[in-house]
Amino acid sequence: MGIFTRFTDIVNSNINALLDKAEDPEKMVRLIIQEMEDTLVEVRSASAKTLASKKEITAQISKYKSDAADWEAKAELALSKDRDDLARAALQEKKKSAEAADALNKELSVVDEQISKLQEEIGQLQEKLADAKARQKTIIMRQKTASSRLEVKRTLDSSKVDAAMGRFEQYERKIDDLESQVDAYDLGKKTLNDEFAELEADDKIDEELAKLKAKMNNKDKPAE
Repeated sequence: MGIFTRFTDIVNSNINALLDKAEDPEKMVRLIIQEMEDTLVEVRSASAKTLASKKEITAQISKYKSDAADWEAKAELALSKDRDDLARAALQEKKKSAEAADALNKELSVVDEQISKLQEEIGQLQEKLADAKARQKTIIMRQKTASSRLEVKRTLDSSKVDAAMGRFEQYERKIDDLESQVDAYDLGKKTLNDEFAELEADDKIDEELAKLKAKMNNKDKPAE
């Protein structure tokens, strides 16, 4: 199983759990990044162990090759001493060492392939992690903005605003009633200006009355 397959399973299980609980998307983004970071640490650790195994296998291969060379030298020594039996035995040991080295070389090829895949996947995961971190702030900002807009929409579409405006208009009507009551109390009361205006009006009437009397008196006088 590749690291991305395992990582996807982990993330999907956590996302499904968060969705079931209706968690904050901001927490979900942080969780995904945390999962990616944890996976990267784990894979790097596995890669380090694999590299250590490769080093150990390489050392064993070198030892078996050295042993094979040593047995060949011993076989040559035995032949120089006319000991064919010892030479044969030495060559058998050389064969065993060479076969062991060949088997480890095949194992080393598998390990090299695993290391290559791990390094490739680590590189991909690092790129994905860097991209996720770069987009994290934007995603969180978009989520908060969308949540705020949704709250405003819900408020505007709810009956609360209409009810508040109704109370506002009701208070306005009450204030209008109070102002009308104040005006009613002042109705019929003379101000200082009103009294002076009345005096001026009385003077004009007195003048007109005097003129009218003089006119009538002139009519009553006999002509000379």
